[in-house]
This record gives sequence, C-alpha cells and structure tokens, in this order.
Amino acid sequence: MMGYGWGMGAGGWIAMIVFWVALVALVAWLIVQALPSRRREDDRDRLTGAETAEQILDRRYAVGEIDADTYQVMRVNLASGRTSGRDAAR
Repeated sequence: MMGYGWGMGAGGWIAMIVFWVALVALVAWLIVQALPSRRREDDRDRLTGAETAEQILDRRYAVGEIDADTYQVMRVNLASGRTSGRDAAR
C-alpha cells in the first residue's frame, strides 16, 4: 500500500496551530474594527481637536460671547435637533 509516512511531524503541527490561531485572531480583529464604536469616535475627535456643537456652545458662553438666554435657546435647539435626527433615521 502507499502510505504517507510518519505524518507531519512536530514542526508541521506547531505551524498549523500558529496559522489557525493567527487566522482566528485576524478575523476577530476585523470584526471589532468593522463594528461602530462610540469610544473610537470620541478618540478620533480628541485626537483631531474637533469640538462638538455642545462644546463650542459651552465655550462661547463661558467666555461671554453669548448671554444666558441665547445659551439656553441654542442648547434646547441642539438637543431637539439630535433627537429628531435620530427619529428621522429610523
């Protein structure tokens, strides 16, 4: 009969285990990168220096560019815009 000898040997088994572990790790990493993450958005904003609308409004109020009444109106407008935007997306 035509046999295959003694098989893969220890090196072959180790290489196969390393390959499959690396493949599973790669697939897991790709899945994590593909999913949206709030933390990544916050990190990106912090790294690029981008401010949110609320942060800009707070800063303008803090330095006295706008008064308290204008601040309150704009804050309400921002909050209502965010909730209506989410409802429109559904």
